[in-house]
This record gives sequence, structure tokens and C-alpha cells, in this order.
Amino acid sequence: MSMDVSPRTYRFLPADILMSGYRIVGKVMVINTGVMGMINDPNNSGIEIHDGRLARLHMPTKLVDHFELVRMMKNNIQAICMSRREDLGPQALVRGGYSHVVEYAVRVATPMFEIEGTMELPGRFEFTSIMTEGTKEFLPIFNATLTGILLPNLRVDSPGMLVNRRKVDFMALINQRVKPES
Repeated sequence: MSMDVSPRTYRFLPADILMSGYRIVGKVMVINTGVMGMINDPNNSGIEIHDGRLARLHMPTKLVDHFELVRMMKNNIQAICMSRREDLGPQALVRGGYSHVVEYAVRVATPMFEIEGTMELPGRFEFTSIMTEGTKEFLPIFNATLTGILLPNLRVDSPGMLVNRRKVDFMALINQRVKPES
């Protein structure tokens, strides 16, 4: 008699998912690779949100509907906000295996949102490499603040955020901001 044992341990993590028209707050089921491993898994193009509460972006605090399970395509997600940095996944996975990283304060814009936070990169800031190389479709940004471009009352602060790199319009380094002349 053999026991049927799953090789993976699943757990639920609270997540705030922002799309072009909706904000969905619920729980994502992940394994030991955290949200970063789940969202960047090339073998699955969909994602399920358990206990999903939906709000339209223009009224982000007004509940529109509530479902046991909400299914969506990963490529439609603009950003995923987590309540703890550790929920993104193991440091080796989040940092790409590098132990020494350089922190860059960045401003990122998607068609719907502006995000300010910190990216941790293994060396120089190379925009083209960040946006085109590797298999990660979602980029980690730490201590991030997301605001709606046309909806300034939409604001989400997150210790760990994943941003869909296919939705990025531009990225700028905060330390390269031009100082206003006095």
C-alpha cells in the first residue's frame, strides 16, 4: 500500500492584483518559490485568485463583486502587490541568484500606473537588458508606491511588488531627475 504524497507544499498568500480596469484583492496559491516563481512560470499562462474581491479602478475601495475563485491571464496583469517582501519568494530567485546587488531608486510607468520604488540589480542599470533578457516576465520592485495616472486617489504601498515588464512604458532613475532651477 503506497501513500499518495504531493512533492510540493502549497500555501496561500494575500495579494493585490492590478489590471487595466480592475483591482482584485485575494489569495494566490504558491509553492516554495513564492509569487515570483508562480507568476514567472512559463508553463502556465493563467492564474487563479482565491476569495477574490473585485473593485473598479476608478473606485478602488468600493467592492463590486466577490468570488470564491477568479481566473485571469498573467499577461493582462499590470502589477501584483504583496504585503511582505518575503512573499515574493526566496532571495536567490528574486535577485536572480546574485548575492551582491546594487539598489536603484526608479520610477516606472505603465499605461495605467506610476510606480516608484527600488530595484535590486547585480551591477549597472541596463534598461535594455532588464526589459528584454531572461525569462522573468515580472520585475520585482521593493518599497514601492503605485498610483493611478488618471486616478490619483488610487494608491497602493507595497514592500514587494511585481510589475509586468511587457506593460512598462518607461523607466527612469530617480537620481537622474533634473533639479528645478531657482
